[in-house]
Amino acid sequence: MTRRLVTTMLAAWLSAAMTASPQTPTFSSRLEAVRVDVLVTEDGRPVGGLKPADFDIRDEGVQQTVDIVSFEEIPLNVVLAMDISDSVSGDRLDHLRQASQAVLGRLTKSDQAGLVSFNHVVEVRADLTQDTALVQSALDRVQPSGETALVDGSYAAMVLAQSNGRDVRRGLVIVFTDGADTISWLTPDRVLDASRRNDAVVYGVIVRSRSKASFLHELSDRTGGGMFEIESTKDLANRFVAILDEFRQRYLVSYTPRGVSQGGWHRLDVRVTGRKATVKARAGYLAGS
Repeated sequence: MTRRLVTTMLAAWLSAAMTASPQTPTFSSRLEAVRVDVLVTEDGRPVGGLKPADFDIRDEGVQQTVDIVSFEEIPLNVVLAMDISDSVSGDRLDHLRQASQAVLGRLTKSDQAGLVSFNHVVEVRADLTQDTALVQSALDRVQPSGETALVDGSYAAMVLAQSNGRDVRRGLVIVFTDGADTISWLTPDRVLDASRRNDAVVYGVIVRSRSKASFLHELSDRTGGGMFEIESTKDLANRFVAILDEFRQRYLVSYTPRGVSQGGWHRLDVRVTGRKATVKARAGYLAGS
């Protein structure tokens, strides 16, 4: 069922997220086991075949012993967070719908998808579902209007991506916007802080403009995702599909923390030994929350 989110609901939602543990165990908030979603590339191409001994993980600077490395396809929760403000109309809206359809068409039967739209109102138009036709239908019905609540919309999408999951799933959020935030109630700092308690990986796609997308850059960096600035929306479908394909090439690395405290924020440093590889992973996790 569609849920319309006004500012009071967003405030309650954020408060609950800051006091509750994440629902999906991509990484554990207790020091029993920590799971880290990691992308390893060389010359822009994903690296396969890595084993536990290939990873060097530092938890608060303390080297850890990696127990498990998984590279198999794990079901995804893919949430599309779409700017539908006044400026996203005509060709831009058509390209956005086509890009979303391209992503939905590449999901497996075990994956789930959801849709969040944001303008002056944030709306969950499709809860997580394996019926991608419902998500596409919801996107086909949107009509652009109003301003841009980018910060609020990004937060709602992260919450949706980690919900509805008792088994291990990977949460992927693709945020599209063509402009800067103009009306959000939540502050960027509060949402960036909330991302510590959320296991979704955020990728941002923004149409290049004079406005700097510093919030989306930092959110994608903190969650281990990526940020792309495009000149126009003509290639939006290819960009969305490339994000999904890259996300499927990530490792799920697990270790049992040793020599570190049992609470608070834990800074993570993830590297691959013996090769010149680029590693993307979230900045850390919040233990004991």
